[in-house]
Amino acid sequence: MANEKSKIQNPKSKILYLDPFSGIAGDMLLGALLDLGLDLACLRRELSKLNLAACHVSARRVARGAISAIKFDVEAESEHEHAHAHEHAHPHEHEHGQVHEAAQASALPGQSKIENRKSKIAHRSWADIKALIESSRLSDSVKARSIRVFTKLAEAEGKIHQRPPEQVLFHEVGALDSIVDIVGACAGLELLDIGEIWCGPVALGSGTVKCAHGLLPVPAPATAELMQGLPVRASPVEAELTTPTGAALVAALCSRFGPMPGLTIEKIGYGAGARERQAVPNVLRVFLLSGDTTPILKKAEIWACPPAETKSSETADTVLEIRTNLDDVSAEVLGYLAEKLLALGVLDVFYTPIQMKKGRPATLLTVLAETQQLDTVAATLFRECGTLGLRYQTQRRLKLARRSVTVSTEFGDVRVKIGEWQGEVVSVHPEFEDCRARAEEKGVSLRAVMDAARAACERIVRGG
Repeated sequence: MANEKSKIQNPKSKILYLDPFSGIAGDMLLGALLDLGLDLACLRRELSKLNLAACHVSARRVARGAISAIKFDVEAESEHEHAHAHEHAHPHEHEHGQVHEAAQASALPGQSKIENRKSKIAHRSWADIKALIESSRLSDSVKARSIRVFTKLAEAEGKIHQRPPEQVLFHEVGALDSIVDIVGACAGLELLDIGEIWCGPVALGSGTVKCAHGLLPVPAPATAELMQGLPVRASPVEAELTTPTGAALVAALCSRFGPMPGLTIEKIGYGAGARERQAVPNVLRVFLLSGDTTPILKKAEIWACPPAETKSSETADTVLEIRTNLDDVSAEVLGYLAEKLLALGVLDVFYTPIQMKKGRPATLLTVLAETQQLDTVAATLFRECGTLGLRYQTQRRLKLARRSVTVSTEFGDVRVKIGEWQGEVVSVHPEFEDCRARAEEKGVSLRAVMDAARAACERIVRGG
């Protein structure tokens, strides 16, 4: 069981409770969030920050059995068919259908396109998708949540195919609609100001499903891997009820699992899958809850945390270190160069004073970047600073598992970055922009707001 003190929880925060009695997929979660009150225009605005071409999202009210629900769809602008076209054959199985050529038109830099005899299937590496998210204009918390979901998928696929997560190539799950589903769900949670996500037992389904790897049993191998250690339930429906995307959203974002808690129900939302006729209505039900969770969390035998991670790619990865010596570049150009590199999405840029031959003072430029960014960074450096050569090498990196929470202070709400190492909270950093905004609003010092935010977060860590 994970260390309870490492779970950052505000006992008064809003909780989204998932009731996946008929499974879960990315579009079903988004539909449910829209039914709760998520504004579609605001969601479109957030998704536009991904800079994906030819992408249009829509929502409509449909009936699934006796239940009214919201159906969320992704379309390619160049075609008047849903990017979810595979659902016509076997509904809401996001990862197990064909990908339109229109969706491929929005290929990422470095994305490979492998032509299948029957259709063209988009292949994106985990590095491609991560670079897309990190270089976007999305908030840090949406980026972190989205990356956490795709990390879970990469780890599951990597284990199945016996390769490191960073070498995993996503097939259908890397298609446009699945990226939109995952990032859209994470953005929707932030727009609705959801504090935590709890989840009931998940219906997985049964039977077989056709995908890029052939005919596979339900649950699909990736779904089964992602649901290890988490509660599931039986269903009379012979179909894939929970997709790998849905399982990854549950595994990555849900902090507690168990029965419906004794809290106040504020709103209920229903998100529809594509199956119109099914023994159990093809919907995901979600509850927006409020109230004091302290008595509930004391019942550890009822409410379980996700299984503790023994190894996580969130705390160990590989980065590229690029260096060059500059002895004829002005300070203004160095400043411009750093801004340009950071705008490309590199991890960091820094300068070190050095002395070159004949005693010439110079500057050592170091760039930390994702491994697939070498060509982009090299082209920028050669064009902008006139260097004759670069040195580069890959470096293994350890980092804290990071997430963001919102705490309440006497000055207002402030987001705080939490750093964990092996399940233990080791760093608490209030977001500077939030602290500055609260300080200006209340006419107090920046330090006072930062201290208050840090203290509020540490009280939650200690369970006080």
